Order: sequence, then C-alpha cells, then structure tokens
Amino acid sequence: MLKQEQTAILTEDVEETPFYIKGTESPTRPRRTLKYGDAFAVLDSHGDIGATPGGPDGIFFFDTRYLSHLEMLLNGSPPLLLGSDVRDDNSMLTVDLTNPDIYVDQKLVLAKDMLHVVRTVFLWRGAAYQRLRMQNHDDHPFLVQLTFEFASDFADLFEVRGLHRAHRGTTTAEICSNSEVTLTYLGLDGTQRSMELLFDPAPAQLSSHRAAYEFELQPRESRSLYVTINCDHTLAISNPPPFNKSLRAAFYKQKITSHSVATITSSNNIFNEVMRRSLADLSMLMTDTVQGPYPYAGIPWYSTTFGRDGIITAMQMLWCDSRVAKGVLRRLAAYQAVDFDPFADAEPGKILHEMRGGELAALREIPFGLYYGSVDATPLFVMLAGLYTEQTGDIETLRELWPNIEAALGWIDGLGDPDHDGFVEYQRADEMGLANQGWKDSHDAVFHADGSLAQGPIALCEVQGYVYAAKRLIARSARRLGKYAWSEMLDAQATKLAQRFESAFWCEDIGTYALALDREKRPCRVRTSNAGQVLFSGIAAPEHAARVMRDLTGPSFFSGWGIRTVAREEYRYNPLSYHNGSVWPHDNSLIAAGFARYGYKSAIDRVFKSLFDAACYMELRRLPELYCGFQRGRGRGPTLYPVACSPQAWAAGTPLLLLQSSLGLEFDPDRNEILLNNPRLPPFLDEVTLHNLHLGRSAVDLMLRRNDNDVSLQVLNNEGQIKVAAVYS
Repeated sequence: MLKQEQTAILTEDVEETPFYIKGTESPTRPRRTLKYGDAFAVLDSHGDIGATPGGPDGIFFFDTRYLSHLEMLLNGSPPLLLGSDVRDDNSMLTVDLTNPDIYVDQKLVLAKDMLHVVRTVFLWRGAAYQRLRMQNHDDHPFLVQLTFEFASDFADLFEVRGLHRAHRGTTTAEICSNSEVTLTYLGLDGTQRSMELLFDPAPAQLSSHRAAYEFELQPRESRSLYVTINCDHTLAISNPPPFNKSLRAAFYKQKITSHSVATITSSNNIFNEVMRRSLADLSMLMTDTVQGPYPYAGIPWYSTTFGRDGIITAMQMLWCDSRVAKGVLRRLAAYQAVDFDPFADAEPGKILHEMRGGELAALREIPFGLYYGSVDATPLFVMLAGLYTEQTGDIETLRELWPNIEAALGWIDGLGDPDHDGFVEYQRADEMGLANQGWKDSHDAVFHADGSLAQGPIALCEVQGYVYAAKRLIARSARRLGKYAWSEMLDAQATKLAQRFESAFWCEDIGTYALALDREKRPCRVRTSNAGQVLFSGIAAPEHAARVMRDLTGPSFFSGWGIRTVAREEYRYNPLSYHNGSVWPHDNSLIAAGFARYGYKSAIDRVFKSLFDAACYMELRRLPELYCGFQRGRGRGPTLYPVACSPQAWAAGTPLLLLQSSLGLEFDPDRNEILLNNPRLPPFLDEVTLHNLHLGRSAVDLMLRRNDNDVSLQVLNNEGQIKVAAVYS
C-alpha cells in the first residue's frame, strides 16, 4: 500500500472517532493547574483564564466549566509577568506582575516596573479565591484603573474537548449588589448551575461581564483586592469564608492529609524535587469521597473517578500510603454494576470505568455517567484487593469486600468470557461506547501486523495476566478467611490459564506475546509494550520473559526517555500518536515492576534513569500522562504530547513504583517484617532515605547507601519494633 493511502486510512479513522480530544495551538502563556475536591482550575501563567483563545482554560466543577474567561487589565493593558509559581505542595499559585509603560495622551505617566502586583490563587470547597496585592514603588501617586473581564459558557467538559452540540440551555446574569454578580445556566437536563463572583471591596463599576476599579495609589502605598468565584453555591456553600480563613483551612488540610504518607529524600537534589512533586500531585488529585480517598485520574480531561486509573495509582502508592487502596476498593465496590445496561456497557459484577457529572452525561448524550466499558478494571480490582490484604493484613476490609470480589470473579469467568474459551474479552454493547476497552483505548490501538484493526470480541494479552495475578492473590486472601475450597479452585484456574495463555499468545516469529486475539482467535502479531505488562502480572514463562525484556530495552522500543508503546517497525507506529509509539510513564513503571518480578535489576536501572532524565526536563519536575516517542537527542529533552494531562495520577505514581521495584520492597504483616529483596539503587542515587514507612500501626525510617557490590541498610527510627531485613539471592 502506498504511504499516501496508509495516511489517508489513518486520518479517516481519526475523523470517525467519537469523543476525540481536538488538538489546538499551544498557548503563548504556560498553563498552571490547581485542584481541590471536585473543582479544578486551569489558568495561564498570569493567573488569567481564557486570555489566549482555545484550550481547556477555566474553572471546572463536576465536569462543567463555570468560568471560561477572566482577564485582568491594568490601565487598559495586560500587566507584565515577572514570575509564576505553584507551591511545592500544589496548594496555591503565586504570580508576580508589574506594569508596562503607561501613556495618557501620548505622555508617559508611569514608567514600567513601578507597580508590583502579587496575584495569589487557590481553591477551597467549590470556590476559587484570588487576592491582588498592589504596591506603588514610584515617587509619585498613580491613578490605578484595574478591570476584570469575565464570562461563563457553562460548557460540559466534553464540549471543551471538542464535542459539538446542536442545542444548549440558557444563561442569565444578575447583578445582586454593588459587589456581587451571579451567572446562572439552566441546562437541558433541568439542572440549574450557578456561579457567584464576589468582589471585595466593591468595584467602582460592575456589570454582568466586567468589574472596574479606580483608585489612587500613593508612593509606597499598598492595597489588596479580593475576588471569590463560588461555583454552584446551591451545591457547595452559599457564603464562602473570607480569603485568609479559607487559606489557613486549605494549608491545614494539606498538612493532616500528608501526615501518614511515607516520604523520600536522597543524595540527589533533583530526584528529591521529582519525588516531592509526585507526592504533591497525588495529594492534589486525591479526592475525599464517602468511601475514602480516591485519586482522580488527571487534569484537565479526567478529573473524576476512573476505575483503572485509580486502581493502578493505588498499586503504585501501596507501599507509601495503603489508605488509598482501601478508599479505591471501597468506592469501586459501591459502584459495582448489578444490572445490565448496554448503553453504559454495564453487566453484573463489572467494575466501573468512568463516572461523569455534567449535563451531557445526565442527558445520556454520552454514556459516561456511570460507564463500565473497561475490560481490565474488574480483574485489576480483584488484584488490588489481594495486594492490599497481603501488605496490610486488613482482614475486616477483605471480609467487607468479599461479596464484591465474588461478583467480580463471577463476571470474569462468565460474562467476561462470552465464548467460554478461558480468556476475558471485550466488545462494546453500544455504538456510543469505547471501541477499545483496555488501557490503550484509542480507536486504532489494537491492530494486526498489516495495520488492519482487530475486530471484537478482543482478548488482550495483559488482561489475561491481570486475571492470572488476581486469582493467585485472592486465593491467598481466601485462605485468610478460611475459604479453602475457593483458594484451591482459584489456584487451579490460574495454573490452567497460564498454560493456555502461553499456547495462544506466544509468537515465536516475533519473539514476544501477541498484542491480542481477535474474534477469529487470530493473534495480533504486533510488538507492543503490552507484553511488558504480561511480566508485571507474573503469567509469563521465565524463558519468554527474558526475551520480552531484551526486546523492550532494545532500540526498537527504547527511546532513551523510556519504553515506547509500539515498536518502531510496526505498521501503525507513530511517535506522535496517543497509544501507538508514545512513551507513557505509568506503562514503564508497570513494566519495570515486571522486570523486578523476574529479577532483571539492570533493566529496571535503565528504565528508571530514562524516566528520571525525562522528569529533569519537565516543568515543575512533573512527569505528564505521556510524551512523544522520538529518539533521544543530545542536549534536548523529550517532545511533549500537546493534550496530555498534567498532572496525571498514574504518571505521578510512576517514581514511587520505580523506586519500590529497585529496592525490592515487600511487606509481611503476619511477621511484622519489611523485606528488601535484592535491593539496588539506580545509577543516579548514592543514598536514599524512606521516612515514615508504615506497617500496621507502626512506622520506621530506613536509609540505604550504595556500596561497591550491594546496598547497605540502616534503621534510623523504629516505632513498634518492625523487623527489617535485606535479602540477597
């Protein structure tokens, strides 16, 4: 096939894809993100919203953009940016601004750099708070004319992503007082969404789209203004507390939330920055729910409950904060499907893929209100339950979840395997649903060697591994509950699955596992990173695991910034694509955990260093959801993917799992013991200290130091007399 024809086919595929996130021109101002609870903000470096057309800027609440435009002008012009920083704990954005040269009637009335404006922004309980502190450093008084221009489109998040709607609800504005404006949207779903803008002190002029201040600032005088944006005060709080009180509350919440989390320091200051940012991102994305803490998947597109993302993030964090796994398990158990709903791909026992709270979901114009189109979330749920029990020994939670575990296993062995061939498969039940339902859920992510798309039902290789690991782990958990018949049955099923898997998925001609089996049981003979996640589950035969490892760390996959999702030689390889040639940090972390399972410590070093090197080039030392798969070049960082989520939960969890894999960190609650199995430090670390490492109700601090041939271990603090040992084999 000619290259032009190939390109045309790929382009047609994209144009027909529902829920496609449109690419837009990169903003001229860098973006900053904040989040608290179900609200998040995407602002530019000035603290403005929507000053640059296009993109996901705004203040969002429950999947609706409440504020789509907020621009501050100083005497009719944008102020000049001096600096813009998000605090290390992600709690607040601070922007330093100054004035440009200001002319009146062609006469310079204020030279540049005479006014210092500090703009502080944070979120708290459904409201966005801004404080402007201005000081005049000129020797003369100056008449300040400060304006805020604002607007709301009340767009559903899927509209922001690019989905077109023929009809929308109606928006009204009310000037409630000389300091308050309320914008209200009555959606087609019958829900009224409203937003208050509160100005303190009251501006000189206030309309439905503009607030204007005018005051004289004396030499050396400073003055503060406050703007509060209260999203949906009918659902949140009708009278938001003042700025300083809310800020203190936000700081206190951050402090108590991080109290029980293990932290990491090392001999490498940049690595320390990477770890602090990862933990801060996870803390920001963590959302209090009725069932417990839950890591929302990412900003801006996925700031909600996602089953797969939450489970994998909880796995990455398990060693440093097991409370997250408990919250994830309980929340997903609460929303486990009990009925059939083809529109939502729901079947009894299935675990949630995605939850949405916007107008389109309420109208069922999209299927994602409670959506179950995920083939892997259900076995991953069972797998996490087993891992959580093994680390914590929490029998009460295991007993509470057991009916949900049984229901999930019932789906795996029943509806999840409709043709009874022993493999879990997927095929969407409704045309509005996702065509592909593994973690690579792009429309073109599952294909044959000739580029043709696989037709469902589709059995993915890594999903069979998840099922295997889930049954092995939960078999051990069943023994803790005295369910010995269950345990024996699950172990036998896992053994049989491993044998069938090797026969059906191993492709000797390409030296790796097939990406998937299609509806005709034909293997997709494509070299992909999915095979690395087969190692993560432990289902791979040792002799095949070694070949997979060598392939993934070879030039076809390894870009220098990590392992690509698809080998360079494959038909649909595209380093600019979402799933067919890019590098996903979380994917690399799971692959590295698989390397650890099979004892490939040198391969872990290579992956760990490449991801750390990539983070060194990233703004805020933050690993994004993904980046492009171009080969590493001298003196250049990785090429960013334009619409990647950043922060993103399982990207933030990546350094944590990489470190655990290097150290071989394991927990045995029955023996009150922490083991380091063949511990090894990556080449950029000479020393690392783990602080506040919990086992049960006790905690310990550990320091590890590189020696010539091994790693020395020192216990610095031990509450509860936890046994700690390094084991070499």
